[in-house]
Amino acid sequence: MKKSNVYNRSLIEASLDPLVTIGREGKITDVNNATEKVTGYLRQDLIGTDFSDYFTEPEKAKKGYLQVFRDGFVRDYPLEVHNKDGNIIPVLYNASVYRDESGDVIGVFAAARDISKLKKVQDELRFASLYNRSLIEASLDPLVTIGAEGNITDVNRATEKVTGYSRHELIGTDFLDYFTEPKKAREGYQKVFKEGSVRDYALEIKHKNGHITPVLYNASVYRDDSNNVIDVFASARDITELKEAEKILKLKLDELTRSNAELEQFAYVSSHDLQEPLRMIASYLQLLERKYKGNLDSKADKYIRFSVDGATCMQKLIDDLLEFSRVTTHAQEFKPTDLESIFTQVQSNLEVSIKENNALISHDPLPTIMADKTQITQVFQNLISNALKFRSESQPDIKISVEKRKNDWLFGVKDNGIGIDPKHSDRIFDVFKRLHKKKDYPGIGIGLSICKKIIERHGGQIWVESEPGKGSIFYFTVNNWDD
Repeated sequence: MKKSNVYNRSLIEASLDPLVTIGREGKITDVNNATEKVTGYLRQDLIGTDFSDYFTEPEKAKKGYLQVFRDGFVRDYPLEVHNKDGNIIPVLYNASVYRDESGDVIGVFAAARDISKLKKVQDELRFASLYNRSLIEASLDPLVTIGAEGNITDVNRATEKVTGYSRHELIGTDFLDYFTEPKKAREGYQKVFKEGSVRDYALEIKHKNGHITPVLYNASVYRDDSNNVIDVFASARDITELKEAEKILKLKLDELTRSNAELEQFAYVSSHDLQEPLRMIASYLQLLERKYKGNLDSKADKYIRFSVDGATCMQKLIDDLLEFSRVTTHAQEFKPTDLESIFTQVQSNLEVSIKENNALISHDPLPTIMADKTQITQVFQNLISNALKFRSESQPDIKISVEKRKNDWLFGVKDNGIGIDPKHSDRIFDVFKRLHKKKDYPGIGIGLSICKKIIERHGGQIWVESEPGKGSIFYFTVNNWDD
């Protein structure tokens, strides 16, 4: 008998889990060392006391051992041991009855498994889940996770709202079912699994009531600790307002294009129709001047001279307006244009002025570019002509530079003329803006405006770098259409 008790005691103490035996009245009849450790009480202090006294929920503990007496066992019965020092240890109890030689139940044998670490892990997982859920719900954009087969694994409230279906209804269904173009949607998420992400992927979500929402999807894969792809995480940005704005902008641009075209046509027709009557007025005024000059008083001669000058100026103004409108009304298609031959032609056109000013003109090797030949000729001619007109006391020295850049050609027309105050560097490209008096420098100030309009038609920009007395460099770019 003594040997048997020693054997039983050894069995009880061999367990690392708290073990306890309980009598029919709920009193502890034996414990092991692990039980002493978890409760903080010695074996002699525990034996004879009520089993339920050592738990945070005594009634639940009592129901547990009564259930064992009734059913013969319990499995994974959750309780919390209240340690003498105040610590709480979560445990799962497994218990069964034990009997005497006659088969009568004499007590309960219960083993407790400390699940503190498990609870900690579960709490962390629960916190992570709540954190992730909060992150998903914090977004105003629809967010969705998609499995490898294209089934939805999670959504946020914004997705419920845009589709009209609840989270419960959406999870487990095919991602494709909620788009106007299922094939395109499939290609999108397959691309994510293949490439790792997609950016601004255009789709249209259909609501259960038929409403269509245009969206741009951004998606990427997410992985487990072993770097294996688990799912796709996708967010959709509603671009309804952007689409509407684009539609309105297109309408306004179309309207503006029509208005500009009509305005240019009106300017062309009006200027063209004014030429003949103005030519007649100028001719008769010149006849009056030739026939009656000196036959009338000095005031009459002055009035006639003023009228002739005014008519001549008006004639020049109309000619320049026609030329300005022809940049679009008489535009030609872009073709390969040899700028070396263009430069030769410009020199020939300006030969008289070049000789009169004893000007030096040099240039870098000039390329062949895609351009409107007539218009690009006009740009070079206007800029070189201005360099000759606004010369300083020094011999005019004009240099043309060229540089091929990634997407365009950069040209420069440099002179050693009178220069321009930087505060006027933008103004000089406006129509009819003059910086000098007519008596000093003839013209009405439309040449650079024409250059600007031509260069913009060629996909480029024009600007000037200059200082008074230090000459000017007029830069302009032309798109490199071949690239």
